[in-house]
Amino acid sequence: MAFVLAHFDVGDYDKWKQMFDSDPAGREQSGVGHQVFRGVDDPGLVFVGVEFSSAEEAKSFRERLLTSGALDNVTVNTQPTVVERTDQKAY
Repeated sequence: MAFVLAHFDVGDYDKWKQMFDSDPAGREQSGVGHQVFRGVDDPGLVFVGVEFSSAEEAKSFRERLLTSGALDNVTVNTQPTVVERTDQKAY
């Protein structure tokens, strides 16, 4: 499994969420799921993780995301980065 992780300041969360749900970069075409987190003290701070079956699929999506225009109206705090999970434990 591989993930694309990113951290944004989106300003108006509800407006951003509508854009995110419209899937302008096509994450649902190759992804297997996503998680969205937002700041408790600042709901405009958003953390997104999209899961893929392979690093190649994650890299392909990252390129589509960067060229899609989906990031044009947000402040990118951490560029979308392809990562692989190395550890996980439930408590």
